[in-house]
Amino acid sequence: MRAFIFSFLLFGLSVQSFAQLDPLTQAHGARSQGLGNIKTHIWDTWAVFNNIGALDRIEQSEIGLGIDQRYGLKELSTLDLTLAFKNQLGTIGIGVSRFGGKLFNQQSFGLGFSNQLGIVSFGAKLDWYQTQQEGFGSAGTLLFSLGGVAELSPDLWIGAHFSNINRGKISPESSYRLPTAIQMGVHYRPGENLSLFTELEKDISIQPILKFGLEYQLQDWIQLRTGFNSNPGRLFFGLGLLPGKFTIHYAYGQNAALGTSHHLSLGIKWKEN
Repeated sequence: MRAFIFSFLLFGLSVQSFAQLDPLTQAHGARSQGLGNIKTHIWDTWAVFNNIGALDRIEQSEIGLGIDQRYGLKELSTLDLTLAFKNQLGTIGIGVSRFGGKLFNQQSFGLGFSNQLGIVSFGAKLDWYQTQQEGFGSAGTLLFSLGGVAELSPDLWIGAHFSNINRGKISPESSYRLPTAIQMGVHYRPGENLSLFTELEKDISIQPILKFGLEYQLQDWIQLRTGFNSNPGRLFFGLGLLPGKFTIHYAYGQNAALGTSHHLSLGIKWKEN
């Protein structure tokens, strides 16, 4: 029964309602998801996936583990592992992700580099992206992404990320091209404890998605956040706990058509000698 439901969702339901689920197009890390899938302006290890151009803005090296559970179906779950290694030349990022179940799954392995020069940080990443479907085998391809962030003032940033700009296909023999998306956003901090985010995401094959996010620093170690997406309309809520070198983030998402989703990410930070 679950296999039937999954197949129906994948092939028969609205394309836009099912978008942003696979490792290539979804936001990674519970902090980003709690803010409404904001990708361009989150300075943490999950920038390896979300915007490689923001990765060098982290202050310490960090490793992260993320688990996503969507709509009560394990076939729509994602498991992520990231590593951001900061050094004098910049920040090296490694990201591994797996989405799906036995019948259908997608994996990605990415290696990227980010550097900050003055008010601008930029980065590039190369991914090996593999799709496997039971009865049809598996195939993989290389994907190239670019991103960057500019600090216009101490409280205002603009950024952009371009994924799969080489328009890689699902396999060399296939005519189907994997999603190519552009995210452009603004991050504004009107107060010391409050951050506002807005972002426009455009996949060349679907209508634009407008995103809004808000994060409030309740205490030095507690963050509250919420977000909203258009097309389709979705609500998000999140909580962040920052006890020392550890980070714990949880996010809850509500999709009117599909149901609820839960996201958890854990991180450990350390300084290089």
